[in-house]
Amino acid sequence: MRGAGRTDAGVHALGQVAAFDTESAIPVERVAPGLNRYLDERIAVRAAYETAPDFDPRRDAVARVYRYRILASRQPSPLRRTLTYRMARPLDAEAMQAAAAILIGERDFRAFSGPLPPGRSYTRRMTRADVWRSGDEVRVELDANAFLPQQVRRTVAALASAGLGETTTEEFERMLESKVQGAAETVFPARGLTLREVRYAGFPPDDNAATTSNEAHPTDRPQ
Repeated sequence: MRGAGRTDAGVHALGQVAAFDTESAIPVERVAPGLNRYLDERIAVRAAYETAPDFDPRRDAVARVYRYRILASRQPSPLRRTLTYRMARPLDAEAMQAAAAILIGERDFRAFSGPLPPGRSYTRRMTRADVWRSGDEVRVELDANAFLPQQVRRTVAALASAGLGETTTEEFERMLESKVQGAAETVFPARGLTLREVRYAGFPPDDNAATTSNEAHPTDRPQ
């Protein structure tokens, strides 16, 4: 089985994509229900499609979307304990958004990355970086062609520092431009992070794709 990518231990996924080869004659529309019959209750196949033999869910992906949920509350929420990271201090979402806007573009993101093997590139293309408040949560969603190890969790931690008034927008930008690997030292916990979607050019073939945008409440995402 080939996956669209690996996430850090503890990260959730609503839109992971995997591919496998089979000689089975089972109709494709029966694949997802058949797999779900045997899978552990913590995982479910949402849809299945027949693809070209050379389809590679990792290399053929054109974009990935991650969301991090911060519970900005003095009181814990047991039901969201495994899905959010709680911060008891107030966060300024507008200040976080101002810093996030700096991330847009094709850049060297090594300041927000864990170490890579020698010779590997730290350059990625960020096309969207949104921060908004949803009830008692502050949510950060990043859309890029690919992500570096720990990139989202380090980025959100740095944005939260801006939201707390500890880091100015100018300091955030200097950190990004420093090109010092791991300059953003704080790494937020994995439990608040979810892989929302992996996108491909011309695939899946219809609007009922195994992505997550149709699950979000209309007021849940920034316009």
